[in-house]
Amino acid sequence: MYHLKCIDCGAAYPKDEVIYTCSKCDGLLDVIYDYSSIKIDMEKLKTECPSVWKYAKLLPVEREPVTIREGGTPLYKCDRLAEKIGIKELYVKHEGMNPTGSFKDRGMTVGVTKALELGMNTVACASTGNTSAALAIYGAKAGIPVVVLLPAGKVALGKVAQALMHGAKVLSIRGNFDDALALVRTLCTQEKIYLLNSINPYRLEGQKTIGFEIADQLGFRVPDRIVLPVGNAGNITAIYKGFKEFKKLGITDSLPKMTGIQAEGSCPIVKTIKSGSPEIIPEEKPETVATAIRIGNPVNAKKALTAIRESGGTAESVTDEEILAAQKDLARLEGIGVEPASAASVAGLKKLVDLGVIGRDETVVCITTGHLLKDPQTVIDVCEEPIVVDASIEAIREAIFGNTE
Repeated sequence: MYHLKCIDCGAAYPKDEVIYTCSKCDGLLDVIYDYSSIKIDMEKLKTECPSVWKYAKLLPVEREPVTIREGGTPLYKCDRLAEKIGIKELYVKHEGMNPTGSFKDRGMTVGVTKALELGMNTVACASTGNTSAALAIYGAKAGIPVVVLLPAGKVALGKVAQALMHGAKVLSIRGNFDDALALVRTLCTQEKIYLLNSINPYRLEGQKTIGFEIADQLGFRVPDRIVLPVGNAGNITAIYKGFKEFKKLGITDSLPKMTGIQAEGSCPIVKTIKSGSPEIIPEEKPETVATAIRIGNPVNAKKALTAIRESGGTAESVTDEEILAAQKDLARLEGIGVEPASAASVAGLKKLVDLGVIGRDETVVCITTGHLLKDPQTVIDVCEEPIVVDASIEAIREAIFGNTE
């Protein structure tokens, strides 16, 4: 009981058509449900543990899913970090605790399942790293070939290793992510290959379960604000849709303000929100230590701008130094290890609280999108080196406590 609809011209397409953007105007597509036909068992919803497929009635799949138990990630109450930032109530939704170490698993369990349902036998994506890792692993689970295009020298090795180990055909192109995405879109159009970047509306349906889970884990209470990193802009779009669907179905009664954070060297969404422009101007040469959000021309920009503006949210940019400082704060105050892009949400929250944009009495959930071990080289580069000492108790004591004589 669903179909695809263009967000620009309103053209509708059947659910079994392999299509990524509108054939009439090239607009982005959304999955539209007949909500009157969806019956939610509230008792089951309140008692069953969160996971992507707990919310199957709100997912566009009609066959057994390709799953490795994704979702159900922890929502940590972070009192020490809240105190340092100066905010009343702060939670961190750690998506790095998904099976492959990032939120992309949510989209890929749905996307790869949909590929099989549509009769596709090869899947592909362009990636800054996490997408390639997730697609490789779900493709392996499904038993179908995977092709990934990565920007040469711009992807953390932890992510490349996952794609390689799980058997994907990895092509490292001399160009940036936006070049890779343009190429893979052409490839998938010309060949019978299913595209699983976030321009695919079915993939975003998996990612909206982050919104479902946050409400679920808070006892069906909606936070005042969601703060998250923005790269290709699919996640902020999807999470907002999740909250809207729960409200439409009467499960919750409000919506959070969606707040997107980008790195200063890669912030087309932020510039557009601050200027009030109707659409983004792409950045040709995006740069940031946060490789997962090093994207200059986000394909879901139009959906993301709507989510931010409609919810009364905002967007802000942070420096690489602010991102790395927030990464250390998450680890050392709360024991949450994340890759740099994930920490952008906390860096952005701190900046917006300091600026008075976010009230200190707000309840805020920050999304951290990927695990620390996705990008260990950055950790090695910015942290103190191990202290080398002699193999004696005296040398160890001196290293810990200093010379007490």
